[in-house]
Parts: sequence; C-alpha cells; structure tokens
Amino acid sequence: MSAARELLVAEDLVAGYVPGVDILRKAGLRCDQGELIGIIGPNGAGKSTLLKSLFGLVPVRSGAVRLRGEDITNERADSLVARGIGFVPQTENVFTSLSIEENLQMGCYQAPATFAERLDFVGGLFPSLLDKRSQPAGSLSGGERQMVAMGRALMMNPSVLLLDEPSAGLSPHMQDEVFVQTRSINRAGVSVVIVEQNARRCLEICDRGYVLDQGANSFTATGRELMHDPKVVELYLGTLGRDA
Repeated sequence: MSAARELLVAEDLVAGYVPGVDILRKAGLRCDQGELIGIIGPNGAGKSTLLKSLFGLVPVRSGAVRLRGEDITNERADSLVARGIGFVPQTENVFTSLSIEENLQMGCYQAPATFAERLDFVGGLFPSLLDKRSQPAGSLSGGERQMVAMGRALMMNPSVLLLDEPSAGLSPHMQDEVFVQTRSINRAGVSVVIVEQNARRCLEICDRGYVLDQGANSFTATGRELMHDPKVVELYLGTLGRDA
C-alpha cells in the first residue's frame, strides 16, 4: 500500500501500565484509509493495551504511533480526538444519567456547531437512537448502550475509529448487530480498528487482521487468509473462534 494511503501506523511499540512491566513488546499495526482492521489473540495478549496505546491512554516507552505520517506518540486523548481519532472503550462507555441525545452532544463538545450535521450522520447509522433520544442511557440494554457509545465517538467526524471489544457481554443477536454496524460505519467512510475476542466473526468482516500473542505480532494477513491458516486455526480459532 502506498504511503499516501497510510492513515494510522504503530511500529515496534513497547508499552505498559506501570514502570518496568511491558505488556507490549514491539507490537505494531497499519490501518490504511478506508480499511477495517481486526486485532485478535488470547486473553492477556495485549490487544486492549495496544488500542489504548494508540489513543494515548497507556504510556509508550519506545516505538512510534503516526497519523498521516505525523508522530502522535503519547499525545493526549483530547488532542487525538480533535485530530480525527475516535475511541470506544469496552466498559463504562456511556454517561448513564444523561439522555441519548445528551450523550451524543458530549461527543462533539469540541465542535458544538457541528451537532445537527453529525446527528444526521449518526442517526442514519443508528436510526433507533433518534427514536429514543430523550431516554436515559442508563435504561438501555447492553447492545443499545454500545450503539450510543459508537455514535458518540462518531460525532467528531473521526477518520479512524478504535473499538475495544464491542461485542463483549452481549447476546448473540446483539453481537451480530454490532458487527453489522461496524461494517456499516466502515462503508460510510470511517476506517476502523477493532479488538475482539470473537475472533472468527471479527476476521469475517475485517480487511486485514493481526494476531497478537504475549504482546507481540504473531500473524498478519487478510481476514480470510487468517481464517484458513492452519496454524492460526489450531493455535487461536479453536479457542477464540465461534463456529458458524
């Protein structure tokens, strides 16, 4: 892929939550414009840590993160939002005491004048949210809360959206809905990097996947290639994948 299309790149990241303990050991990824990138791996592999390192939430000790070729390593999260990176954490990702509409307003607090325009965009992706816009987010189901969280992250018109385990804890039906919506967001022009435990479903929708193990890259290829790689199937999809 040409450098002109490179959007978000992480190279040789060494990072961790406390000094002296490295969770990531030279991990990396590349997300080009328009791509949907999946990150899978066993529990404790460092998948969520990698995502948080991209978003400035975990200190990077060495290596680099670049957005459109510009070094953004360890930049503050609010600055990264303004630059066009959205992030949806796995838990505590909505303001439960606020309405759906107020949650979406919080999403564009740095650009309040764009609220109406972005509300139309998000409403096109999640029409059911607009039907319930006055309802407190705390009264929603887990799947509905996930839609609110994703919608809020889209309110600043990000070029790339980082999703941390969006299907975790949801019913099978709502998990399917999350993957469908993730693909819809990508087709609407937003690049996506998704961390998932539901490895097989993740690989089904992603353009390219990374298998992380013990804080380092283990395999990378297209989603389809990883799904049919005998070593990946034996080592990872047997325990992480879910039979279709």
